[in-house]
Amino acid sequence: MIEIEARLSELRALGLHQRIRLVSGPQGPHVVLDGKPVLLLCSDNCLGLADHPRVREAAAEAAMRWGVGAGASRLASGTMTVHRRLEERLAGFLRRESALLFGSGFLAAAGVISALARPGDVVFSDALNHAALIDGCRLSRAEVFVYGHADPEHLAWGLAHAQGRAALIATNAVFSLAGDAAPLEDIVELAQRHRVRVLVDESHGLGSVGPGGRGALAERGLEDQVDVILGTLGGALGSYGAFAACDRVMTQYLLQAARTLAFSSAPAPPAVAGALAALALLEDRPRLVDKLHVNAVALRDGLIAEGFDLPRARTHILAVALGEPEPVLRMAEGALARGVFAQAVVPPATHGPASCLRLTTMATHRAEELRAAAPVLAEAARSAGVDPRATSPAVPRQGEYEDEPPEPYAYEAERAGPYDYEQIAHAA
Repeated sequence: MIEIEARLSELRALGLHQRIRLVSGPQGPHVVLDGKPVLLLCSDNCLGLADHPRVREAAAEAAMRWGVGAGASRLASGTMTVHRRLEERLAGFLRRESALLFGSGFLAAAGVISALARPGDVVFSDALNHAALIDGCRLSRAEVFVYGHADPEHLAWGLAHAQGRAALIATNAVFSLAGDAAPLEDIVELAQRHRVRVLVDESHGLGSVGPGGRGALAERGLEDQVDVILGTLGGALGSYGAFAACDRVMTQYLLQAARTLAFSSAPAPPAVAGALAALALLEDRPRLVDKLHVNAVALRDGLIAEGFDLPRARTHILAVALGEPEPVLRMAEGALARGVFAQAVVPPATHGPASCLRLTTMATHRAEELRAAAPVLAEAARSAGVDPRATSPAVPRQGEYEDEPPEPYAYEAERAGPYDYEQIAHAA
């Protein structure tokens, strides 16, 4: 049994005790945090649509028409016309036959992965996949092969040694920590060669990369080459919920097999209607994506000019790696004291040596304020005892295998605890 008070005391002693910060008002480029106005650099509302007037109006109208909650699961009475409308629009946007709404990204990943893999199968998971994919793999009770981050050679080796048990490759398209992209062409080619299904999570690609913001798969012309595309309504679309886009047969299967769909309330109608309005804005105004890129370059170039090492950065997500948690936490507090709100990523969100400051830009930022934020962040780093020019990449560069990749690491549920950081870091 976990000693709760002792564990909390240990986390406080380690400087890892988390607290909730109170934001007043909507998620814009600036917010009032704990009563103080700050520049917001840690929101996933990357297109700034969460507080767009059309999105607000759509959500308010939906609340008046359908109520604030769906009242039941998708398979009971919880599916309303607004849910079907958004599913049809998402499928069309992503050039897929069908889409299926879930209550959240975690519910989508857990439901889909556990429906596509079972005990005795092998699931292949990138080492830096989001926690939603990691826990989806765990819940499937399949054996998990965690391949090196964005390393198709290691993945190929694992597939070759799966002895016919390979069931699924799961990867983020754009990784949530440092904003780098998966080698999607290689993954699709390996999946086709080994006859394995592919699940790609576009939560951080939707609205930020690809033609019209349709994601990293669309950028490479691969949207119809994978079995399931996961996405969130809580990022670029500024709402809440998630979806799986796939063909009609897969949709019907997930309706039967995804437990998180059957045993969770359907997404709230105001959130669904808000996402519908945001999707319409994205389709009408694709230059929002271009503006997001301009702003990302402004912050990235400013940070590089200050000496920060950002070799993999290519999206609106940037990460400044300082190594251990303590300097990251000190830098985040120093930046906040100077009016910049950034996210410290420390255990249990990552293992200790990979702790970093995660930064995200928005299309509604001004480029000049992002350029001005770079020296503020550099000063915060120095105040934390870190020279920006001594920082390392947030995503380590992959080394070469001399003979063959290391043995796969399989997550073992009975060995893990809720704060078993080493397990969390390696397991999928």
